[in-house]
Amino acid sequence: MKRTLSALAALFAGSLVLGSAQAQDYPSRPITIVVPLAPGSGMDSLVRLYADKLQQSLGKPVVVENKPGAALMLAAQAVATAPADGYTLLVSTSSAMAINLVLYKKVNYDVVKDFVPVSFYVKSPFILVINPELKAQTVPELIKLAKESATPLNYSSPGAGVAQHLSMEYMKQRFGLNMAHVPYRNTPQSITDIVAGHVQLGFAEAGASLPLIREGKLRALAVSSSTRIPTLPDVPTFAEAASAPDFEAVSWHMLYAPAATPKPIVDRLHAEMTKIMADPEMKAKASTIGLLPIDPPSIPDTVKYLASEREKWGSLVRKLGLEGSQ
Repeated sequence: MKRTLSALAALFAGSLVLGSAQAQDYPSRPITIVVPLAPGSGMDSLVRLYADKLQQSLGKPVVVENKPGAALMLAAQAVATAPADGYTLLVSTSSAMAINLVLYKKVNYDVVKDFVPVSFYVKSPFILVINPELKAQTVPELIKLAKESATPLNYSSPGAGVAQHLSMEYMKQRFGLNMAHVPYRNTPQSITDIVAGHVQLGFAEAGASLPLIREGKLRALAVSSSTRIPTLPDVPTFAEAASAPDFEAVSWHMLYAPAATPKPIVDRLHAEMTKIMADPEMKAKASTIGLLPIDPPSIPDTVKYLASEREKWGSLVRKLGLEGSQ
């Protein structure tokens, strides 16, 4: 028994030494960051900015590879089977790493077994927008209107099961509202139909709705994050607007590595990303495109957050009867 324990201890120590050696030599060649959206998207723009900064700090090229498709899951599938050596990384969101796991019949990766989070660096909040003709100036007035309306208010989203749809359903359940969902095929159409009055409200991404809010074509009542967003400093959070201190319904961007990537490499990348995201230029860029930059929490805290997000959105998908619907 003692010999077995000694052998295991020696094996563990050897793996630590190997991992440390790999980290010291890392990187020795280019690193690829796989992005699940097309070039030119807000996510892509931000990734390219910090990829340049990683390249400067690590001394090796950092290449951004766009792999859109399969509801953001194509990129995750590709990185899940990549060598766990720190040279292939993934950026992903709540859709691919929390919601789709329950929404889709088949997901060709396991978010817990196949990935380790490297950096949780921005949240992607939504803005509760309404048609200006709707007689509500605040969230409490909207809640009152929704509860007293003879017919349910209707809201739009870019599709059943997407983050905007689930965020609105989360709001409905939280405040006991009866509203009808009108799904669209894309974000622009779902927002322009609020402007046109075909639907009355919805949760919208900041990048897609800010110009319409500033032109007075949409009225912004609240943001779904726990803090205000810099691009709309006068718009309150739900915590402020509706006395709901624990209300948060956001997507997020995280950098991942394959799960078996040596810990020293993951720790180094985490440290580099923490320094990069402290840069005022990075914070300003993220804010400009409607994202909420955050100080990256520790990897163990990020793992806990991911587990809570999977439970939060997975249980809502099941409650809505959408499990395996896609």
